[in-house]
Amino acid sequence: MRCPFCGSDETQVKDSRPAEDNTSIRRRRICPDCGGRFTTFERVQLRELMVLKKTGRKAPFARDKLVRSFQIALRKRPVDADRIERAVSGIVRRLESSGETEISSEEIGLQVLEALKTLDDVAFVRYASVYRDFSHAEDFENVIAEINAKISRDSTAD
Repeated sequence: MRCPFCGSDETQVKDSRPAEDNTSIRRRRICPDCGGRFTTFERVQLRELMVLKKTGRKAPFARDKLVRSFQIALRKRPVDADRIERAVSGIVRRLESSGETEISSEEIGLQVLEALKTLDDVAFVRYASVYRDFSHAEDFENVIAEINAKISRDSTAD
């Protein structure tokens, strides 16, 4: 692992332990050349996934893009970072264990929508407005009606 401070290739692992989500390993490292300390995370990757874009183009799956989507939708919302990480890890795990090497961006978007629906209604509407390409106020009204119907069903089930 290259040192982010001086660029040395000779860093040493001082401590390894499972990360909070138990889906990665947290490693504390030190650079013997400059004395810099930093943390890395190591994750299991079951298979290399490719994303099929709407344009027909293929791109490697990037977990960071998925995390960024959640962060944008959940900006200034009271959702704990651990819940976001669990949602992202769950989606990645489902994608990797699906057996497919090529996943459509639509499928990923649907999984994000499902996860956001359980995390935060406002984030769900934000993401849906981009994902479903809202162009009119009625589009927002329809999604909000959908959420209200879900809330009504859930409260009568209790």
